[in-house]
Formats: sequence, C-alpha cells, structure tokens
Amino acid sequence: MKIAQDKRKHFFVGIGMGAVLQAFFIFLLKPHIVFSIVLAIVFSIVIAYGFELFSKFTGRGHYEIMDAVAGVIGAVIGIALIILISLF
Repeated sequence: MKIAQDKRKHFFVGIGMGAVLQAFFIFLLKPHIVFSIVLAIVFSIVIAYGFELFSKFTGRGHYEIMDAVAGVIGAVIGIALIILISLF
C-alpha cells in the first residue's frame, strides 16, 4: 500500500513534535515520568487535530482526519525515542 506524500510529512513532523513535547515535560516533571508521557500524548493529539480543525474552519489547507492520525503516530514514536534516550 502506497502512503501519500502529505501523510509522510505529517508523520515526520509528528516525530519532532512528540520529541520536543516529551523532552519539555520530562524537564518540567522529572520525577513523574508517566505523567509526562500522558501529557505529551494528550498535547500531541490536541495539536495534530487542532491544525486539522483550523484548516477546516478557515478554509486554508485541506481537512483530512488521516493527517492528524499520521501526526499522532509520529508523535508516539518521537515520545518513545526521548524516553529511550532519557533512560540511558
């Protein structure tokens, strides 16, 4: 199955977004690693879907829920990478 180019872009941007959010929340909440993971995932979902809602209501861009899904999947991978880095 061929993945559309714009989904790849959302996926890779999601990796960066998840990594930055997780690093930020680990910095803020060092002793509460599980809470920082939950916050990073929630913020990633809100940001990814928020951009899609923005494009729907303003007419700028193309509203497609799978773009948000690709961004969230990428964000989960970015979060996992930062967790692995912080463990070592």
